Amino acid sequence: MKHAKVGLLMTDEVVSVTGRTPSTDVASLLVEHDISGMPVLDADERVLGVISRTDLLVQDHLAAQDLMTAPAVTIHAEQTVTEAARLITRRGVTRLPVVDEEERLVGIVTRRDLLRVFLRPDHEIRRVLVEEVLADTMGIGADAVSVGVVDGVVTLDGRLPRSSQIPVALRLAGQLDGVVAVIDRLTAHSNDTRTAPPDRGTEGVPR
Repeated sequence: MKHAKVGLLMTDEVVSVTGRTPSTDVASLLVEHDISGMPVLDADERVLGVISRTDLLVQDHLAAQDLMTAPAVTIHAEQTVTEAARLITRRGVTRLPVVDEEERLVGIVTRRDLLRVFLRPDHEIRRVLVEEVLADTMGIGADAVSVGVVDGVVTLDGRLPRSSQIPVALRLAGQLDGVVAVIDRLTAHSNDTRTAPPDRGTEGVPR
């Protein structure tokens, strides 16, 4: 699911205002729809910026275009939800207006929407790792590796037949939906690599 497109996740009925909308009307819309922010559009429905409740913490009665944060951080419907999550994190925003090729608003995706994609129960992550990744994909029995998952952090502890299987197991585990990091405590019965593997320690291996 984390590789799904933003268009599948976005809300296409977006509450928005124009640049000339008075701040009092903006505040009323935010309360009425119980939202914390919304896009500000021009006459052609192109996104000019985003206005939020914090932008309204001023004494003067101004228009939305005077208070909004601009330019808006936007995304396109064909981009992945992973790209959206990275953009929200990197830019420190809580919502992304979704625009078409001409920068016209077609939807919106929020941090909350993205969290629902990435949140996956620990027991389900462990089941997929044991049954589908280790057993089915890699042919490794459940007795060879102990798999622990706490709050999306996976710990792989055990001994694999070959050292070349270790990075594969780590990579596949890190690619699973809901996995935040992978702690590597794996060893191998035989070293089938040309050079000794680097000291991986027990630090989390990010996705």
